[in-house]
Amino acid sequence: MPGNTLTRLRVVLTAFFALDGFVFAGWVVRIPAIKDQTDASASTLGLALLGVSAGAVITMIVTGRLCRRYGNHRVTVVCAVLLSLSVALPPLTHSAASLAAVLLVFGAAYGGINVAFNSAAVDLVAALRRPIMPSFHAAFSLGGMIGAGLGGLVADHLSPTEHLLGLTVVGLLVTAAAGPALLRIDPPVPPEREQREKPSGARLDGRTRGPVVVFGLIALCTAYGEGALADWGALHLQQDLDASPGIAAAGYSCFALAMTIGRLTGSTLLQRLGRTPTVVVGGATAAVGMVLGSLAPQVWMVLLGFAVTGLGLANIFPVAVERAGALAGPTGVAVASTLGYGGMLLGPPAIGFMADWFSLPIALTSVAALAAVAAVIGFLIRRAATG
Repeated sequence: MPGNTLTRLRVVLTAFFALDGFVFAGWVVRIPAIKDQTDASASTLGLALLGVSAGAVITMIVTGRLCRRYGNHRVTVVCAVLLSLSVALPPLTHSAASLAAVLLVFGAAYGGINVAFNSAAVDLVAALRRPIMPSFHAAFSLGGMIGAGLGGLVADHLSPTEHLLGLTVVGLLVTAAAGPALLRIDPPVPPEREQREKPSGARLDGRTRGPVVVFGLIALCTAYGEGALADWGALHLQQDLDASPGIAAAGYSCFALAMTIGRLTGSTLLQRLGRTPTVVVGGATAAVGMVLGSLAPQVWMVLLGFAVTGLGLANIFPVAVERAGALAGPTGVAVASTLGYGGMLLGPPAIGFMADWFSLPIALTSVAALAAVAAVIGFLIRRAATG
């Protein structure tokens, strides 16, 4: 495939990663308002948020097969449309049960697009033979930072209904612009698959299943932190530290900005340090940052902790998904993504229950614990991580 075609594919995929982060962040910064609207307790809200988890995980399980049948690019475009439409639904609900139902649809679209465009990105990384995976996730984080920052600016002026309907319009416009371009480009065939008569690398086997699951567990431990800060960071600042809605929304912006910076430099970091040091140091850094972000008594200290956590987590998830995809193609991406995004989406409900049992600050320290676990696992499987 010509180099200019690969460059166009990289640009278009970057747009979809950014759109995904933008839409998701726009939703999460309005969670406090939706909580008040539905009159839900922390644990009840956690159960409603489980709708996102269930929809995403169920969809991720089958998206690998859909990508093999219809292609990564088609599935990406269809899921982008569904994601854009479904984000407008939560403000229309007035009970935790109805909120859970619409979040099931939103989660299904979110899970599907993440498997599809990560699979497309893994193939492009293999074709280019350069570790550019962090740059795609940087676009997701940048989109999240913009979405959260914009959400903070409009939180005091627009209702959740007006705000999220605006996200729908933006999402459909971006998809209309980038979708046709993506569909015109044939997916690149990784060099190692060109050397095989049968694309056996596209499926799990006894040799690759174990390592893929382990990489999925690393992704789970770190994505748990992303989900926790997305869904509970603003509420922690607003509820526990009496921050205004705008400042509360800035918490996720700090996290997303730091993660964006970390991922923009991720390719260089991976080339210089390698995968194992990136995973181990990143996990340890995130653990320290989240202890500060959870337990600090001042708003500025919490914001600093969120930023340090973002720097630490930045490149762990991309490394885990890229290695799983290199080992087992779209199926490996689907398995690792299911586990990883399962952590992102199952973590918030778990934190909701822990917040009711203990307190929200104590519940958020679980992010630090799992980041440390990711660092330990990364060290223990260092041979596979660098293979």
